[in-house]
Amino acid sequence: MSVETDDELREILDLETIAVVGCSSTAGKAAHDVPAYMQRHGYEIIPVNPYADEILGRTAVDSLADVEEKIDIVDVFRPSEEVAGIVDAVLEREDVAVVWMQLGIEDDEAAARAEDAGHSVVQDRCLKVEHQRLVD
Repeated sequence: MSVETDDELREILDLETIAVVGCSSTAGKAAHDVPAYMQRHGYEIIPVNPYADEILGRTAVDSLADVEEKIDIVDVFRPSEEVAGIVDAVLEREDVAVVWMQLGIEDDEAAARAEDAGHSVVQDRCLKVEHQRLVD
């Protein structure tokens, strides 16, 4: 399902666990500051970054396949051309409800595959901006 309404976004923002693919350990980068903001607002953040050991006080994992916890949202901070592979990893799991692509990140074909498999998809939107607008 392509997410378009504020009510649909609010439902997503009621979820709790966010795996952040491309999460950064560098403060000042959106891929660090957005997950840090969400963590401060009570969300469980699982950093997915094969080049980091720890981000936001959590052990970083190499890939979505390495996440042992249940994932509600996969938040993508990777270039659009990497989205298809991330969606492939999402489709290997049974727990992900939402694929969220941050500002400037879009892949209509991968989004359609995720939607066809029953996942909600958000493209080209900032999780922090939508949280501030609708919840905070």
